[in-house]
Amino acid sequence: MDFLCGRVPSRLIVVVSCVIILSALVSLWIYVQLCVKVEPIESRKSVETGRAGETTLGKDALAIMKSYEANCFRLRLFVNPKQRDEWGGFTGNNLEYTIKLAKRIKGIGAKLILDLHYSDTWADLQRQDIPVAWRGLSYEQLVEKVYEYTRSVMVRMREEGVLPDMVQIGNEITCGILWPVGKVCDVENSEEQWKRFTTLLKAAVKGVREGVGNTTVKIILHIHGEGFEVTRWFFSYIERHGVEYDVIGLSYYPWWHGSLSNLRVNIQNTVMVFGKEVLIVETAYPYYYVDLSQIAWAETEYVVWDFTPEGQRSFLMDLAKVANVPGCIGLLWWYPEAMPVGDLNVWLGGAAALFDLKGKPLPALKAFREIRELVGSSFLLGGDVSSLAEIERLGGVYSD
Repeated sequence: MDFLCGRVPSRLIVVVSCVIILSALVSLWIYVQLCVKVEPIESRKSVETGRAGETTLGKDALAIMKSYEANCFRLRLFVNPKQRDEWGGFTGNNLEYTIKLAKRIKGIGAKLILDLHYSDTWADLQRQDIPVAWRGLSYEQLVEKVYEYTRSVMVRMREEGVLPDMVQIGNEITCGILWPVGKVCDVENSEEQWKRFTTLLKAAVKGVREGVGNTTVKIILHIHGEGFEVTRWFFSYIERHGVEYDVIGLSYYPWWHGSLSNLRVNIQNTVMVFGKEVLIVETAYPYYYVDLSQIAWAETEYVVWDFTPEGQRSFLMDLAKVANVPGCIGLLWWYPEAMPVGDLNVWLGGAAALFDLKGKPLPALKAFREIRELVGSSFLLGGDVSSLAEIERLGGVYSD
């Protein structure tokens, strides 16, 4: 009677309300399924294994390079670096950063080369600064520090499961390391300085051998690659002082190191005279115009390829043909990931990268496949990607 008289029980009101709400939710769910494309979980995987900040916009640059037949990557290591150098370039390559990036390289099945700089910043033909924390040490103490530091790095990388396949003792060490203690160019007592320099190298090699345990790791000694006269001068001293090494590393930039024919003679004579493998550990060429005459000591007469994507590709193909000789085991591109992003200053503004300014592979990178057919599967082909994780952190995205 109450119902017939217009009075609705409270329980019925609650039930009806719930039905209405449930119907609305079901309708909303159906709408979403029909109108909104939900991205599958698999497509949201990070471009960096184990790193936060996953993105659907790009791919792992290492994986992209591997898809074009890259099989080897180099990482530099500074002792106690600052995040940026005096030009705004990335120098935050400490051990923690390097191990994280090494795990990515190992994770895709590529070979790893570790480039020990024995400095807090860039070490090359123009500078070999002693790490700030090592300054004030006596020569004997510095020798011991080089051994201890090198061994500790190897032990840590072994514990992390990322032992390198090769270790480069110093970077472009034509004139020595840890200046002025281990400097051998423009010095008064040359013989004594060579003894000091090679003793430091021996300490580093000992640190590698003891730190890696039973694992076979090759030792690279890297010079700037100006020509065979320089190579013979340097490695004759190395041999005379009994420094143990496996591979001779050379840099090749045509504006600094001459013609490809000069490089060919250097490689062939080096293999014949010293009986060691040769690896081109650094090379690059711009894909758009750069005024190389403004670079110190540049000789532009040897820059004979166009500053275009196809010109860059032609340079790499010509270089690969020169490197495809007995005893030469590979070539690595310097800074292939270079991308101006955020406040980061990259070498030549990114003009010599293997990705364009939008992170897309350039023809030179795609030519890796053609080079692989030429040189075979064991030839080391890749690059020094030491700034990759920092570029990604700043928002750099790579895609293919």
